[in-house]
Amino acid sequence: LGAVIGGGAGYIIGNNMDKQAEEIKGVVPDAEVNRVGEGIELTFNSALLFKINSSELSDSAKASLDKLADIFTKYPETNILVEGHTDDTGSDAFNMQLSEKRAYSVSNYLQSEGVPQDRFTIKWYGENQPKYPNDSEANRIKNRRVELAIVANDTMKQKAKNENKN
Repeated sequence: LGAVIGGGAGYIIGNNMDKQAEEIKGVVPDAEVNRVGEGIELTFNSALLFKINSSELSDSAKASLDKLADIFTKYPETNILVEGHTDDTGSDAFNMQLSEKRAYSVSNYLQSEGVPQDRFTIKWYGENQPKYPNDSEANRIKNRRVELAIVANDTMKQKAKNENKN
């Protein structure tokens, strides 16, 4: 999740990310939110976002993403990596396409709520990066997910370095 800045600048960025992570946890309780290095990892269970084999966002997903968009707007000096993943049910080609559509559904929705497009990087992996072995339905459900990584952009990094010098 981004390069390590080091020293006081890293502390400043980490403090900013801590605040943002706490706000995200408060408004999106169904997601897994973890502070990792100088960033935030946010994992949505796809079952909460989408119907099976669909990339259309559910109404509850839109409500969560509305709140998330508000936070992203409040913290404009971060970039957002959106990654789509599936389990191993279905063909490789179908899963790759579904994970792409789901990642773009999340990104496009957040953009429609005012988060600028240039803050996003979109990636998709199909079934190629499972978090859990695809050996049970419980694990397959966990592998059907959309992950967001929130990291400091160059502006925040430079501000942190400048504040650290003072």
